[in-house]
Amino acid sequence: MSGATSEICERLARLLAQRGWMMASAESCTGGLIAAACTDLAGSSVWFERGFVTYSNAAKTDMLGVDAQLIARHGAVSEPVARAMAQGAVRSSQAQVAVAVTGIAGPSGGSADKPVGTVWFGWAVDGTVHTQRQVFDGDRAAVRAAAVRHGLRGLVQLLSQIR
Repeated sequence: MSGATSEICERLARLLAQRGWMMASAESCTGGLIAAACTDLAGSSVWFERGFVTYSNAAKTDMLGVDAQLIARHGAVSEPVARAMAQGAVRSSQAQVAVAVTGIAGPSGGSADKPVGTVWFGWAVDGTVHTQRQVFDGDRAAVRAAAVRHGLRGLVQLLSQIR
């Protein structure tokens, strides 16, 4: 884990522990890298509840309750699916917050409207879901690493805003 990712996880750990909250991750293109980054930190069992690796569309439906029609209508890499993944991660766990990631890490699979590097994020925090689209440059490893950092940073930012 990079130093920057480690620092983000340490800050996330403090914010969650202060509230007595736990988090879950729902990952597609990152394939469990968010869960791995969190659990690399000693003591993470206090604040990391579980990770869902839902790489296939069937896994998104089976494990997180994402409506198959939603995926068919919008595609797996979309705002509605990222939102549903985040909601499903909270609903299917003991966590109070979740980060969801679905994207196209490449090198193939992109299109004109969803180029390689497109990643949708969903963050479920305090009963509200926030979403965001990012397009990252680089090869598959770079896109996945950037998605991990951005997903964790977004959760830290949202938790920092809660009073």
